[in-house]
Amino acid sequence: MEQQTEADNNVKPIRKEILNPGNKYIELKSGTRVKFHFQTRRANDVRIVDDSRKLDKPMELVLGKKFKLEVWEVIVQKMSLNEVAKFTVHKSLCAQYPFISKTLRDIGKKPEERRHCCGMTLQNEGMGYEDLDELLQHPVDLEFIIELISIELPEQYEKERWQMSDDEKMLATHTLRERGNRHYKAQEYAEAEICYRDAVGMVEQLMIKEKPHDAEWQELASIKAPLLLNYAQCRLIAGDYYAVIEHCNEVLTLDPRNVKALFRRAKAHAGAWNPAQARRDFIDALGLDATLRATVARELKAIEEQQHERNGSIVYTLATHCSKGFIIICLLLNQVLCCWTLYKTLYVAHQKRQLQQQQQQQRQRRGRDRVRESVRKRWRH
Repeated sequence: MEQQTEADNNVKPIRKEILNPGNKYIELKSGTRVKFHFQTRRANDVRIVDDSRKLDKPMELVLGKKFKLEVWEVIVQKMSLNEVAKFTVHKSLCAQYPFISKTLRDIGKKPEERRHCCGMTLQNEGMGYEDLDELLQHPVDLEFIIELISIELPEQYEKERWQMSDDEKMLATHTLRERGNRHYKAQEYAEAEICYRDAVGMVEQLMIKEKPHDAEWQELASIKAPLLLNYAQCRLIAGDYYAVIEHCNEVLTLDPRNVKALFRRAKAHAGAWNPAQARRDFIDALGLDATLRATVARELKAIEEQQHERNGSIVYTLATHCSKGFIIICLLLNQVLCCWTLYKTLYVAHQKRQLQQQQQQQRQRRGRDRVRESVRKRWRH
């Protein structure tokens, strides 16, 4: 027994055998992304435990990100591009392999078909795979046949969010916005939408780390608002009106006087045929930006025309099925309703203007009072 232990200690923890030499050696550094196919066997056993080709996707690693099976990071750094090699690895370095294997095998399964892998489940039910249970209970040396098919240095690929630092996410946000703008100008709205959506997601990840309404959070919110408006514009073109309303509501929560958010929400309400809300938002936008007078007038006219068209279809239906007197009553009620809606919209806008004027007068009055008080104090002294 002692001789066997001594022999085990003398065996190298990782032994390499080249099966097919590669064509280019590249020195790997932290952040490098590598892709490889692998086969796993028990040492001195021809039966295959796992084969990545049967999973329809190569294994992907980003070096320096603390992957559970650290020995794979060591292995790929000993290889050239397109090299195929067999590595025999001591069992002490393969303790995590059963868990990695289970994760890979569970990909594609429905959630209810996957077995949770906590300590209690392992003890009572196992991992759900007999060969992995055996490997977990009786560890052995493993053989990995690795084919290194791709090497991408950090500067050669676009990092995923989880790989990025906060500074990298901020830089990526600006890059995505510019890319989205280019797609939008080229009328490639689906591609622009993806860029704006990803940029919003990155900003939201940064906002989570800040205390709401602090200076840093407000700064990020000011970056998020135009991105969300651009995304809403793409959804407006796609006819997804209620999504546009939702996103514009969020912008208006951050900035209640945002004219673009009001105008785009008005367009979405008009598209979803919420005419009262559309009129109100158009008039509110006009109250904040007088240069929109002609545009708002045109949009309100379009709503009125559409209202008349809809009324015409209702009249036709009534004329087909109802008496003349009933039709006249319905038409009169409809006109009253339209007049009341328009009056209510104009009245609300008038009340808002009056309130703004009163607030401005109060501010001016308080300013004059402060000046008078300051002058009195000087005369007293």
